[in-house]
Amino acid sequence: MSGHNKWSKIKHKKAAEDARKSKVFSKLVRLIQAESRRCSGDLSDPGLQSAIEQAKKENMPKDNIKRAIKRGAGGEAGDEEYVIYETYGPGGVAVVIEALTDNRNRTAPELRHLLSELGYELANPGSATWAFSKEGSEWKAKSFAPISDGDEEKLEKLIEALEDHDDVQKVYTNMES
Repeated sequence: MSGHNKWSKIKHKKAAEDARKSKVFSKLVRLIQAESRRCSGDLSDPGLQSAIEQAKKENMPKDNIKRAIKRGAGGEAGDEEYVIYETYGPGGVAVVIEALTDNRNRTAPELRHLLSELGYELANPGSATWAFSKEGSEWKAKSFAPISDGDEEKLEKLIEALEDHDDVQKVYTNMES
């Protein structure tokens, strides 16, 4: 009887890990497809190279990467577009949300609802990006906001909730480390 519990623990742990990988892989496939469509499948494009490197860091199989590139370059993927959303988190920390969506009219209300459940709201365009500068494909903080330990936990909860959304690719903050 002692072996029974061991297998079920392994099974549940594997299922949770597979679900996490699936979510990460699907986000990366969408990113690769969008970059591939933007540069017509040119592997020397820095944006596509960056997306491929991210996929390799997550141990995505090469076949999946090649398929995503081919699908994006062939125009078979949907019309994905980059969208930037902004908000202010706990302690006045500026938050920039980078999303890749096929439907702006679906993503914005979903993010607005998610933020309102946590006690925040979407900010107007440009109201948080002033604290950042765009360097390549990354947003780098120009000014930093000090934050208390209690607010840091709230911010981590906010970031986790945002990253769980399927359309959100990356979340940037200007929290002082």
